[in-house]
Amino acid sequence: MHCSCFQALVAALALVAGLQLLYLALLSGLHGQEQRSRYAELFQGRRAPTARDAHKERLKQVLASGGALDASGQYRVYRDMVRGSWEGERSPDVVLVTHTSLGNLHHAQRLAERWRGPMSVALFAPGAAEVRLATALVYALAALCAPVRQLVRLHLVCHADQAASFPELPDRGEFSRLQACGDVFAKLARVAAGRRNYALDAANASYPNNLLRNVARGAVGGHWMLAVDMDMVPSEGLREDFLALPGTAAEETPGVFVVPAFEIRHTRRIPGTKTELLQLYQVGEIRPFYEELCPRCQAPTNYSHWLNLPVGGPLRVAYEVEWRDPWEPFYIGASSVPPYDERFKQYGFNRISQACELHVAGYRFSVLSNAFLVHKGFKVASEFHAQKDAENQRNKLLFRQFKQELKTRYPSSPRRC
Repeated sequence: MHCSCFQALVAALALVAGLQLLYLALLSGLHGQEQRSRYAELFQGRRAPTARDAHKERLKQVLASGGALDASGQYRVYRDMVRGSWEGERSPDVVLVTHTSLGNLHHAQRLAERWRGPMSVALFAPGAAEVRLATALVYALAALCAPVRQLVRLHLVCHADQAASFPELPDRGEFSRLQACGDVFAKLARVAAGRRNYALDAANASYPNNLLRNVARGAVGGHWMLAVDMDMVPSEGLREDFLALPGTAAEETPGVFVVPAFEIRHTRRIPGTKTELLQLYQVGEIRPFYEELCPRCQAPTNYSHWLNLPVGGPLRVAYEVEWRDPWEPFYIGASSVPPYDERFKQYGFNRISQACELHVAGYRFSVLSNAFLVHKGFKVASEFHAQKDAENQRNKLLFRQFKQELKTRYPSSPRRC
């Protein structure tokens, strides 16, 4: 009897002890899960791979540096927030150089899919809230999008009085659903909804397009570069075809290779080949870039000649053209071409000024046969922000000053613009 009671007591104590251990284990697990959810990673889900951890630590180091001020002292630049693995490649390549605000960053997905090569992107974020959002989304791109992580070097530019920091405690509702690359670009598309180019929310914020272009091209090194706007898409195989183009080595007379630019109706799929482009052109669904707003800005490209060239065969130099004011061609050029003048901001004369300098500096403009760029949507006046005309007039005055400065910069040049 006594033995039986003792055994029952021991069994009860063992059961209580077991239940306590189970409770402590469950409590520890729940606490660990909470800690991981709050502090370990920006997103919910499985434990991040080592590569993501490495990126996180490197990003922290970039942000901890405090960035560097630009020459004017107005902007802070964080270089290589994302550092594509193409850096250090020895063979010549073509780096696609572009710039954007958060409102256009979602275009990077389509651009990377079509380009399939190295890209350098400068991202502008005005205001403290925009800087925080940009930093979190840049980390999301690097953590969840392998093509971005491999192909893109991304640099953040903000005002000098702003500072970016790693988002240790993100808004759970904002980021908890970002589990894959497509989720990140969907989020970026939602951020873009309702925004217009150059119409920035931050007070007194001017979009420094030429500074951004120079920041992005700073990563090019000894490669070729194609500087485009973020919402433009190149023809299929442009990069590979150019690298196979004979005679691209440096010559005595410097030159650039012009890529004709077009704009397409929003409802149409962007063509990949010149044959597809010609079919759309014949039915009025695609037209030369800026045809309605500023036909003179692209006229020297000589679209009628280009459209009537024989289709097919390897990429080649089809013809040369002379620069005429106010031509602003898109081109593939060496990294040594003159930089963009960073005084030009917002709308007007930012690319024209650089093309003008190429002309005065003696550059040749060679038009490529089958290569092209396409902007999604027709450019029409009603879609621009309200301050466009005032910005254009201000930059027009600056352009007059810029042309006078070129006479001093290139005193022996017989060319003027």
